[in-house]
Amino acid sequence: MRYFRLIFLGFIILLHPFVGAAQSILVSPNGEVTSLTEAIRLATEGQHILIEPGVYVENDIVVDKPVHIQGQPGAILDGNEHPILLIKADSVTVEGLLFRNVGTSFVDDRAALKVDEGAHCRIKNNHFEDTFFAIYLAKTAHCEIHQNHIQGHKASESRSGNGIHLWYSKNITITENEVRGHRDGIYLEFVEDSMVKQNISEHNMRYGLHFMFSDRCSYYENMLRYNDAGVAVMYTKHVDIIGNTFEGNWGSAAYGLLLKDITDSQIQDNLFSLNTIGIYAEGSDRMEVKHNSFIDNGWALKIMANSIDNTFTENNFIANSFDVATNSRQNNSLFTGNYWDKYKGYDLDRDGKGDVPFRPVTLYSLMIEKNEPTIILLNSFFIELLNAAERVLPAITPETLIDHEPATERIL
Repeated sequence: MRYFRLIFLGFIILLHPFVGAAQSILVSPNGEVTSLTEAIRLATEGQHILIEPGVYVENDIVVDKPVHIQGQPGAILDGNEHPILLIKADSVTVEGLLFRNVGTSFVDDRAALKVDEGAHCRIKNNHFEDTFFAIYLAKTAHCEIHQNHIQGHKASESRSGNGIHLWYSKNITITENEVRGHRDGIYLEFVEDSMVKQNISEHNMRYGLHFMFSDRCSYYENMLRYNDAGVAVMYTKHVDIIGNTFEGNWGSAAYGLLLKDITDSQIQDNLFSLNTIGIYAEGSDRMEVKHNSFIDNGWALKIMANSIDNTFTENNFIANSFDVATNSRQNNSLFTGNYWDKYKGYDLDRDGKGDVPFRPVTLYSLMIEKNEPTIILLNSFFIELLNAAERVLPAITPETLIDHEPATERIL
């Protein structure tokens, strides 16, 4: 008898997942439960809510208990110009839904999905179309935003919110999302100890990535391209920016990467290509800029005199109009071991290091810094003569901004 009881108990344990599935609440346009609002009211903690295909015109839905909300393909939540889902509980999962039609507001930060003071939430595999803010996290912790597709209407900066917006949050992971057509693709303010990895943020009206006062965060392997102003990093310390692509951010006020008041950070193994300015650094100190490639930019690097104790090592500077520009004759950073395609020196001992130092700042770049309209003279014979004379007898360009050991081969 005891033997049969054990078999019966094992059979019940094996059936447990299916029993849980049978207890899911089903939302259907023609079923007993026809709205997500009603399903949340009926749900117990930890229960699964499954939404069948259909258009559900609902707004201001409040999730106040830990539940798992899952949409089948074709399940659409339409906000009818209002916010859609507000999560005010921990351990909530939202996946597989299409959120659409959240109207513009000049008073409120309307969002398709907002988490307010929640923790351990998961937002994954959703689509967002024509939303003001798509995903908005406020005072949250230990949440995951994964593989969402976000498409804004790209009307104007004032009429658009951000694709993924974080405020006063920590320990957030943002991975493998695609964001297009918003004001800022990904925006972080007062965020700590978080990771942004393998996202695509492109064709946004301002910045593909924008973060301020966000310490100890990491940004790995993101594609940040064709945004109107590029990427902005401000008032932050202990940042890792590694393995990203900054491409096609072109315009009078566009940067691949804008650094303002950044300290003790690493910028490594990134590609800066076809940007007006690859990196613009102002008031940024103790940064390690290493193993990056600057290719086909207007200015590869603009570093202001108030940026000190930075090191630029083993980077590639190729086919840029200007490799380095500054606003002072003083240099407070170290350049060594970089590859410069404009380097005309020699390597007699064949150790891979040029025997003649390289001065990356040209006289013409200093002229443009003082008088921008002189850019019209770019590639003229007169400018070539000026630069050649300055290389022979440097008198105006920064005396200490020199790479004493330039690499003679491109660094892989």
